Amino acid sequence: MTNELYADGIGEITVTGSIVRIDLMSLSATERDEKNNPKAVFRQRIIMPVDAFANAVDLMQKALGGLVEAGAVRRISDAPKVGDAGGTIKTEAQSTNASPNFN
Repeated sequence: MTNELYADGIGEITVTGSIVRIDLMSLSATERDEKNNPKAVFRQRIIMPVDAFANAVDLMQKALGGLVEAGAVRRISDAPKVGDAGGTIKTEAQSTNASPNFN
């Protein structure tokens, strides 16, 4: 049996040199924010070389294209641009830790 992990989204992507770290988040069953919505909490991290990350992004873009073509998802004019896929992309010099995934 293989282990599977569910994530509600990506909280943060950090690039340090040639390594990319992707923090997976899910909504907490117990923690709530000030509006009584479930809080996004860190679940697991994917760490990969930058070239593997670039290949993964290319594969995901192709998958998204297929979903759009099939009508499973639709693009909207004010959607995030490529490189701003809804999460925060952070380099060593930046220190923000916010994610629009859970706003």
